[in-house]
Parts: sequence; C-alpha cells; structure tokens
Amino acid sequence: MHTAVVSVPDERVDRLSALYRPRKTTHIQVTYSDIAGLNQGVSQAGIEGRFRQELEQVDGFVLVLRAFDNEAVPHPHGSVDPARDLEMLDAELLLHDLVALETRLERIDNELRLKGRRAPREVRDEGELLGALQQGLEEGRPLRACALSPAQRSALRGFGFLTLKPTLIVLNVDDSRAEGEVDLPAAGPGVVVTALRGRLEAEIANLDDGDAALFMEEYDIPERSADKVIRLSFELLQLRSFFTINENELRAWSLPAGSGAAEAAGVVHTDMQRGFIRAEVMRSEDLLAAGGREADLRRAGQLRLEGRDYEVQDGDVLRIRFNV
Repeated sequence: MHTAVVSVPDERVDRLSALYRPRKTTHIQVTYSDIAGLNQGVSQAGIEGRFRQELEQVDGFVLVLRAFDNEAVPHPHGSVDPARDLEMLDAELLLHDLVALETRLERIDNELRLKGRRAPREVRDEGELLGALQQGLEEGRPLRACALSPAQRSALRGFGFLTLKPTLIVLNVDDSRAEGEVDLPAAGPGVVVTALRGRLEAEIANLDDGDAALFMEEYDIPERSADKVIRLSFELLQLRSFFTINENELRAWSLPAGSGAAEAAGVVHTDMQRGFIRAEVMRSEDLLAAGGREADLRRAGQLRLEGRDYEVQDGDVLRIRFNV
C-alpha cells in the first residue's frame, strides 16, 4: 500500500499569492492510497484486516482500468477488456456491501425479536431502510444509484458501504489514441469517467515546463492528467473551495457544497464557529480584478457582510468575525 498527499491545483490560489505575497501559501490537500487491484472472488472470502479498513474509510474511489495492448506486460486475465474489469470490480464491491448489510439486518432482526415493541424506533427505521437497500444490491444496483435523502446518507455513513462512495473511473489508453477518440463507459449517479495516456504522461513528468508544454501541444493534451485526476477527484466529492488571507498565510480550504458561513468558520477553527458573528465575503475573481484593493470592492458593494446561514460559494474569500 502506497500513500501520497498532493495539492489540488488552483490558479486562483497562485494568483492571489502573487498579489498578496504572504509568508506562506497553502493549497487544499488530497490523500491517495494506492491499494493495488482487487482479485476476482476476494469478497466471497471476505475482505479482511487493514485492506478492508482502508476501503471503508476513504471518501471515494479512483478505479484505473487498463485499455492498452502491450505484449511485454501481459494482462492478468489474458486479454485487455476494461468493461469486463469494471464489471468485476463493481461485483466485488457490491458483494462486500451485501454481506455487510445482511449481517447488520440479522442483528436488527434478533434485537426486534428479543425486545418486541420495546425496541427503539431508530432500530425499526434502520431495518426498513436496509431492507429496501438489500433488494437493490441483490439486483446489482450500487447504493450510490439509490434515491437517498441527506438524513439517510448520514445514517449509512458509519457502515463504510463501498458502493455508496463516489467513483472516478480512469481508462489508461494507448499513446496513439487522443482522449476524444476513446469510447468511455456511461457514467451513472456518483460516477465520473475519464481517460489518460499513462506512458505519455510519464514522459511529460520528466520534462521541464517549457518542453512539457510543447510536448502536450504536439499530442493534443490540454491538461496534465495528474492535475486532471486531482481536480476531478475534488469535484466528484462535491466540495467547494474558499480562501482566507492574512500577512502570514494565504490558505485554501474545502467544505461540502451547500455549507453555511458558520460551518466554514468551523473548518478554519472550532472557536470561530462557536463564537461566529459575521463573515466578510469577497469573490476571488472580483478581488483579483481589483488588484487586491479591497476598498474598491467595498465601494462597489462587492465586499459584503453575511450571516451564519450564508451558503459559501466556490472561490469565496472569507474573513470571519467571532467572539469567544
């Protein structure tokens, strides 16, 4: 198992940093854990130990599928077929969830038999929800494709269901195929699909910026695949970026889409959320257009005071007023 912590590329952070020149600039970080491949049939024996814990604790999956031919690198299943490989992976993840769900339903049934009407209403509600999800899994439908309310998703979070997690599917294709020429599988709910040319990208990674730009132009590569995968991973999790700026540090933060200003304050520091009063809000594009002159934004009505329930937008610059 290999783990890497990488920064989310964001041009806005770089431009704001060049404008304000803080002592430190911090991008949002994403952690990737490379747990290699799932062997066919692994879920029938039960995914155990640290491997299962890693799978259950991640926020989402990046499934890398081979879509190139190379006789020097035999495919473990004898032929290159990304659709087959994806079906196998989906089946293993789905079977893991079905086993976990059935185990929990057995415990709920035992509790209901023992306690009868004295059983808590929460246990009955959980049993009804899991029973409905069991039918979907038995029909081969992942949990992320089920219509679930925010409250139901929150109730399921502690189970670590694998098919509930958003998934980025990455096809590693031949060098000769442009990205637009690749037939990608259809994306379902909570799924994003993309393609990259892995060997070409490895060569680009060893070039300096000038040579890399020329190489990418020649092969019609609009964006480095490493940056694209990081960006798509971030978007897949439905996160929003906001920024805080002072003379010591310019920092990018992330929070779930739909979160309010008080929740954003809590991301920065719990005391800020506890003593939240107001948030000064600017749009990063307005701030950049004004050359960092915040007084100009104030006069133009582009620097606003917002309350705790203001929904933070991607690219907001926040200054939190609080008192504890």
